[in-house]
Amino acid sequence: MATKVREIMTGSPTSVSPELDIVTVARAMRDEGIGTVLVAEGDDLIGLVTDRDLVVRGLAAGGDPTRATVGGLASTATATVGPDDSLDKAVRLMRERSVRRLPVVENGRPVGIVSIGDLAMEKDAESALADISAARPNT
Repeated sequence: MATKVREIMTGSPTSVSPELDIVTVARAMRDEGIGTVLVAEGDDLIGLVTDRDLVVRGLAAGGDPTRATVGGLASTATATVGPDDSLDKAVRLMRERSVRRLPVVENGRPVGIVSIGDLAMEKDAESALADISAARPNT
């Protein structure tokens, strides 16, 4: 059974510049089969954007989606974990901050993402959330 974040995190996360338009980011998410990207300037993590953010904060706001930048939609990373932090710490931070994903940062640089689904599959493999998280995406 895994005990450290590095054992269950998604490594090599996709990062995008805050100046990138939301259509380009949405296409990257589609092409890579992911629902979250980190927003960073160089190695500096600014926040993250989910596919839901693109719809709710981006498209629903109106305007030209090719001009709206992902930096304007990004949720600030209110908490991060290190790859050698315990899974219990990740769970505790998610509960305290009411977040479903945590960027994993090592030496000040983003190296992964850990999600509530990752934790569910590891800590409670028989749960409905674990089943849903393990299933192939609906595309």
